Amino acid sequence: MNITTKHFLSRRAFLKGAGVSMTLPFLDAMVPAFAAAPQPKRKLVSICTTLGIHGPAFFPEQHGRGYEPSRYLRLLDGLQNDFTVFSGLSHPDVDGGHASAASFLTAARHPGSSGFRNSISLDQYAVEKLTPDTRYASLVLASAGSYGLSWTRGGVQIPADSRASAVYAKLFLNGTPEEVSRQIRRLRDGQSIMDSVASRAKALERSLGSQDRDKLDQYFTSVRELEVRLAKSEAWANTPKPRVSMKAPVDPASRTDLIGSLRPHLDVIHLALETDSTRFVTLNLEGFNQVPTIEGVTQDWHGLSHHGKDPAKIEELALIEGAEIREVGAFLSKLKGSNAGEGSLLDETMVLYGSNLGNASNHETKNLPILLAGGGFKHGQHLAFNPEGSPPLCNLYVQMLQRLGVEAQSFATSRAASIQGFEV
Repeated sequence: MNITTKHFLSRRAFLKGAGVSMTLPFLDAMVPAFAAAPQPKRKLVSICTTLGIHGPAFFPEQHGRGYEPSRYLRLLDGLQNDFTVFSGLSHPDVDGGHASAASFLTAARHPGSSGFRNSISLDQYAVEKLTPDTRYASLVLASAGSYGLSWTRGGVQIPADSRASAVYAKLFLNGTPEEVSRQIRRLRDGQSIMDSVASRAKALERSLGSQDRDKLDQYFTSVRELEVRLAKSEAWANTPKPRVSMKAPVDPASRTDLIGSLRPHLDVIHLALETDSTRFVTLNLEGFNQVPTIEGVTQDWHGLSHHGKDPAKIEELALIEGAEIREVGAFLSKLKGSNAGEGSLLDETMVLYGSNLGNASNHETKNLPILLAGGGFKHGQHLAFNPEGSPPLCNLYVQMLQRLGVEAQSFATSRAASIQGFEV
């Protein structure tokens, strides 16, 4: 076989000889000279700290570009041009105090009401539309417990992984051949069950009316989608997991070790993105009623969040929130220092950091502290809106979806497809 680059090679090119057929690896000659550069694999990390962020320490006093960083934003030294701070934004009719955490990524109204039913979260909406070809469609994490930020289209909360060591093992530790075989058998059993269910349901079609046939067609579509996911799972089960140099993290002995829990989660998220094991991650930073293991903190976190403007309590609260923000800053710096295509991993990755509470002291859910980093946007500014007439936070969510590659003009309570003054 005479190989020439006069005409670019087929991506399925192979060599034949002596009864052997060998597929070629991907070569530069397989890409025509005029071909467009490969598109970046855009990613999204969403982080919510459920006990709020003290607004006066978070929001800058000036708006626009060239603002003087606030007390908390000074902790993100060197990153100011890599993020945008938003003030005044909120989700319309999302109330309920601490219950509002359920609506941080969904904007579902009145989460504290008795008849509340949630809707699909931002990350799962993106997964549904983009069907990423990664080992895991998404990672749902929590610093403690099993309550995450991710919800299915049917309003079912997706259980969260709270142990960074377990997430690391899932991502990077290969099972024994016997374990892999058992996993594949389980997947194949699932596929055969789906085949059986689909066959029986199809037999009903002749006796149904048009409305029921439409419902049945939706059901078949769901079955086919599940079969595709199962087939992908089988393929990934046979694919060795990526090797990483980082050792498995050690989980803290106590949930009060705030940084001991947060740091390994962020380290594992970085590795998951770097190895393209997933492109969508949510992390719920759950507060608690105990004293965090941070020097200088003597009172329980939840109690400090209800500071009532007591200066002593606010100072202790700042030690907790400042430590958390430093870790987020270190995570952003790590993404910025990781190469990805023609830019950095931070260029490819949007990192949303904020809270479901604007003023935790009185359970207020307006004027949410929101910071968005990375993703290729024109950052370096504070966009301030009047909380009484601000655009809904979901306007920003639509813009984020579009940046991910989703052809969306709306999401949940959005009224427009962008936030004025924020652009790529």
